[in-house]
Amino acid sequence: MSWGTELWDQFDNLEKHTQWGIDILEKYIKFVKERTEIELSYAKQLRNLSKKYQPKKNSKEEEEYRYTACQAFLSTLNEMNDYAGQHEVISENLTSKIIAGLARYVQELKQERKSHFHDGRKAQQHIETCWKQLESSKRRFERDCKEADRAQQYFEKMDADINVTKADVEKARQQAQLRHQMAEDSKADYSSILQKFNHEQREYYYTHIPTIFQQIQEMEERRIVRLGESMKTYAEVDRQVTPIIGKCLDGIVKAAEAIDQKNDSQLVIEAYKSGFEPPGDIEFEDYTQPMKRTVSENSLSNSRGEGKAEPKFGGKAKGKLWPFIKKNKGSTPEDFSNLPPEQRRKKLQQKVDELNKDIQKEVDQRDAITKMKDVYLKNPQMGDPASLDHKLAEVNQNIEKLRLEAQKFEAWLAEVEGRLPARGEQARRQSGLYDAQSTPTVNNCAQARESSPDGSYTEEQSQESEVKVPALDFDDEFDDEEPLPAIGTCKALYTFDGQNEGTISVVEGETLYVIEEDKGDGWTRIRRSEDEEGYVPTSYVEVYLDKNAKGAKTYI
Repeated sequence: MSWGTELWDQFDNLEKHTQWGIDILEKYIKFVKERTEIELSYAKQLRNLSKKYQPKKNSKEEEEYRYTACQAFLSTLNEMNDYAGQHEVISENLTSKIIAGLARYVQELKQERKSHFHDGRKAQQHIETCWKQLESSKRRFERDCKEADRAQQYFEKMDADINVTKADVEKARQQAQLRHQMAEDSKADYSSILQKFNHEQREYYYTHIPTIFQQIQEMEERRIVRLGESMKTYAEVDRQVTPIIGKCLDGIVKAAEAIDQKNDSQLVIEAYKSGFEPPGDIEFEDYTQPMKRTVSENSLSNSRGEGKAEPKFGGKAKGKLWPFIKKNKGSTPEDFSNLPPEQRRKKLQQKVDELNKDIQKEVDQRDAITKMKDVYLKNPQMGDPASLDHKLAEVNQNIEKLRLEAQKFEAWLAEVEGRLPARGEQARRQSGLYDAQSTPTVNNCAQARESSPDGSYTEEQSQESEVKVPALDFDDEFDDEEPLPAIGTCKALYTFDGQNEGTISVVEGETLYVIEEDKGDGWTRIRRSEDEEGYVPTSYVEVYLDKNAKGAKTYI
């Protein structure tokens, strides 16, 4: 099966067919190029989608990602980002392995095709030239033969005519001989050209054209093979990233399986727990005894008020009724006293941690300035040591200011955690003294209370919500706190110095008692002896809780 023998007379059709083959190749290149653009666009859209739903730094959204469901969603976003990267890899590989190679091959193919058909046209022109020469010699031979016949007939006519002179007859004879000679020469020339043409024609149809058409056939078959290889590469490019895409999808599944609804529920408790006990029953107050209405010992204002009653000055008075106190709409108190105890503790701990970080930064800066000053003292040519005194003094002043601020917040934190007598204890005692020395009038109507969405509370003022007490001053009184019971033991994994107030130093391998679990702030309260207790980082100890201890949690 050869184009040279089977299609020897289909030069024009082969030229059209090979051009169609190149068009098909260019069409495939265009298809792959559009696929790469789609992959890039898809990857870009996936990245933008992932970025759009990423939590913003230092925002409320970032806090939401403590929950395992949100963490799984974040993992999904990250995996989708990697997923998009694989589509970019597909685009890059299609461009480098198919488009670039095929584009070069098409240019080479066009040049080769042009060369082959140029040779074919050249062979055609040559055989056509030979044919024209043959036709020309044939016509000349035919013309010379006719001229010789006419000259012969004229000579015979002149020779037969008795009236013609001998000279005219001789002239006619010579002319006839000349024409015969010219005919013979034309015949020899025509025979030679004919032999040459037949040879060229055999060469053309049995050698030149088959060779050229065979080369064109091989060129076309290489084009077909190259197109098939490109299609295989096209599939292989996708197949190469399939395992990685599978890992991305496996990561999403793994993140989804890691969702722990119980843990999320516990985080909700830790985030919004106020630390208050539910209010007790409100006792019936007998209004049949006029002007002798007293506050019940078990009423809500007494059982949860625990706040120092303020004297009424010409109108309404507002008493503290935890947990029904709504924080004021204005600036937040510096000690976060408007928050419930548990939330207040978290805020104070966060503030203390921030101040400690700021102190450490200032200390590092002071150390750097001190080292620079020492360098200047040893090498005066590098700078004036005195020029750093002002900056050093300023840093020391900042450190002192931050330490005082930290001590203030640590004191409030200790008060909330029960390590110091709370101001609420003073209020309770003063409230008790007020109750003993006066008979205030209180309306405990439940409709006067309302709860705010943020977890804090308020008590609506009314004309009946009045507490009339005399303005008295009392000395602070404190009761000794009872030590907390141990709820388990712990083993120190690392040595901790415990230099900050409220912390306790431990040595690696030491065993101590646990008296308070980590409440989400990263600290565990432990005890070494009756008089020696404090906080250590939770990550520094391995805790073994007693399941029978009060308040102990069970870990599965």
